Amino acid sequence: MKLIVAETAGFCMGVDMALHKLDKALSTAPQGAAIYTLGPIIHNPQVLARYQSQGVSQTDGTKPLKAGDIVVIRAHGIPKQMQETLERQEVAIVDATCPKVKKAQVLIQRQAEQNKHLLLFGERDHPEVRGLVSYATTFTIFESLEELQGKKLDPTTSYFLAAQTTQDREFFNAIRTYLTTNIDADMTVLDTICMATKDRQEEVRELSHKVEAIVVAGGKDSGNTRRLAQIAQEAGIYTVHVETAAELPLDELSEFSSIGLTAGA
Repeated sequence: MKLIVAETAGFCMGVDMALHKLDKALSTAPQGAAIYTLGPIIHNPQVLARYQSQGVSQTDGTKPLKAGDIVVIRAHGIPKQMQETLERQEVAIVDATCPKVKKAQVLIQRQAEQNKHLLLFGERDHPEVRGLVSYATTFTIFESLEELQGKKLDPTTSYFLAAQTTQDREFFNAIRTYLTTNIDADMTVLDTICMATKDRQEEVRELSHKVEAIVVAGGKDSGNTRRLAQIAQEAGIYTVHVETAAELPLDELSEFSSIGLTAGA
């Protein structure tokens, strides 16, 4: 059997940075200080379990914390209002928001300040999306071009387009074309999709032409990892998405002479 491992597989810069900040908080925390992450710091159950074993807890931001507690903001970012609530408490805040997500938040806020309505391509229940739209005054979330086409957009409204950082760039480009062709040729389009996501997606498309099956490793709750599996499935080849080696369907995989292996960011 031939195994081809994707060169861009694995943690991206934003995830590496977030985990480095959490590690530093663990090593420098004052005696008796509790360490929390605001939601799961990344969507990887095995990583979360390791930090839980080191005493890291999760909070959803709704309950008051004690003065001196340490709160690490997740890589996906948090809603603006939640950030402000934390800042009013006497806790130590470690912002581990991915720089790409932070940039998207800033760009969205700048457009919103010009009285524009945000059209956001993303998963409406994803924590990153909830954070992004908190920087807009008015917004519409949609998960596909077909969903967007079913919405009635007001021709008198000034819109701008952005995307969750881990969305598929090909889908986003189709959405851009639809909006600039049918709604507003001069619509502002923010390029908020992360290059790490784009690189991983393009490599999966290339791999799908070289192998008979693809294994995608990463959290089942990870949007970017699920999209890698989706891209491989759409290419028409056998695809499995696993979190651990124990989940591998070895009998099925043994039937293939070539397999590609990639991992979420």
